[in-house]
Amino acid sequence: MVFQDRNRRRFYLMLVAVTISTPAIAQTAEKKAPATPIVNSSAAYPVAANGEGTVQGAYNLSRWAEDWREIRDPAKRNDPRDSLKFIPLDPQGEVYLTLSGELRLRVQETTNPNLRPVEAQRQERTRVFAGADLHVGEHLRAYGEIAHGGLGGVNLGTPNANLRNELMVQQAFGEVMGDIGEVRVGVRGGRQEFTDGPNLLTSSRDDNTLRFVLDGVRAYARGKRARVDVFDYRYVRYGYEGTGDDETDGNRRFSGVTFGYALPTSFLGKSKLYFDPFVWRLRNRAAVWGTRSAREERMFYGLHLYGDAGRVTLDWTVNHQAGRYDGQPIYAWQAFFAQTYRLGKTAAAPRVGVHVDYATGGGSYRGGTLRTASGLFGNNIYYSYQLFLTPTNLAVVAPNLTVQPTKKLRLTGEYGLAWRPSETDAVYRASGAAFAGTQRVPGHRVADVARLQAVWSATARLTVTGRYEHLMAKQALTRAGYASSDFLALWGSFRF
Repeated sequence: MVFQDRNRRRFYLMLVAVTISTPAIAQTAEKKAPATPIVNSSAAYPVAANGEGTVQGAYNLSRWAEDWREIRDPAKRNDPRDSLKFIPLDPQGEVYLTLSGELRLRVQETTNPNLRPVEAQRQERTRVFAGADLHVGEHLRAYGEIAHGGLGGVNLGTPNANLRNELMVQQAFGEVMGDIGEVRVGVRGGRQEFTDGPNLLTSSRDDNTLRFVLDGVRAYARGKRARVDVFDYRYVRYGYEGTGDDETDGNRRFSGVTFGYALPTSFLGKSKLYFDPFVWRLRNRAAVWGTRSAREERMFYGLHLYGDAGRVTLDWTVNHQAGRYDGQPIYAWQAFFAQTYRLGKTAAAPRVGVHVDYATGGGSYRGGTLRTASGLFGNNIYYSYQLFLTPTNLAVVAPNLTVQPTKKLRLTGEYGLAWRPSETDAVYRASGAAFAGTQRVPGHRVADVARLQAVWSATARLTVTGRYEHLMAKQALTRAGYASSDFLALWGSFRF
């Protein structure tokens, strides 16, 4: 209780400090916006599809993917803090350091946590991380990132170590790179984020206080229209204390190859479309399906098409999963089809869309062929901000609408309907764990989920986000004793 009170006081003091400073920050940034980084400007392959994260405002989700060499000339800097983005360590500026960081303060409340009719849960999360990117000439670089995750609130239960962690080495890797003709090649080894794939399968899980990272090696070759990435990683097992207890998990190994091809811009008219076939393997010595924990080796054979075609933005994935689990053959499928249509000519015009997703289930409890699809470490807030759904034994249809009433404010509303394909398999949540007892009750309908999100980009550095969600439990949940739930969250994030 003393620990929670201390954290609560610290959280509210930090929240007040950010709130008080927001007007001053916004006023300064209105006049002097930070220089927009050019992500991997040296790579020939289009940066929108090179598998190194996505851009949020002027910053990349993976901060090491930013390239600030454009502002090595002080005359091109628009803000005093731009000096942190290019710190020369030699007279020529060939050896330089880029600093980055984030402070995120978040409060959220969930009624009926775990979908059980109990007291509401309130979480007060604090994320603090700082990164340093050292470049030594054109061919060598080292990146390091440390992070702290603070957590206070009410009815917390036993929080995961990716929510509460005193200090963690979130990323630490070295990279060697260069050009062979018109092909950019490189090798990156160490602890790192990996988001080279469909969002529902590979994600840094930015919703958590600490991000999802892996230990291992990634090699790449990128030409003007084609690329290939080969990787071999092990998962990271987080601890709660200092930097020494976040260890490599020897039980889970993820490896494979992703290909990429930038389709001609004349394809489907004026377009920017990318096609990424992939072959991946996940080996887990303690995979849990049903009531068993056993060794699993699962292959992913997938096709990923995404990008823009006129006013349409699409993201389509089909993958087949095969292998063996505890002697059972694996035969599973996933299909994700998301698309939006821009109603006007400008980028700020309203967008209407729908995503239709399907993931097989079955065999976890009754034996035979295992048809339960794996969601790897994908972005589960795609289905539920409360993390109650995942692409395993799940079918979803979700129409949505995005409007931008002002230049800095974006609103998105969505209504999703979820079913489970197999009544004899459970309903699964984001962790991959089953909702106990759901495999024993009839009913395909899982839930309806109404969601609203508002994002205010006060400056290029400061964003404020609000989310609301109402999950209406249906027969597959209610017949097993689960209840409906509401979720409300507000947070501010300051990046530099």
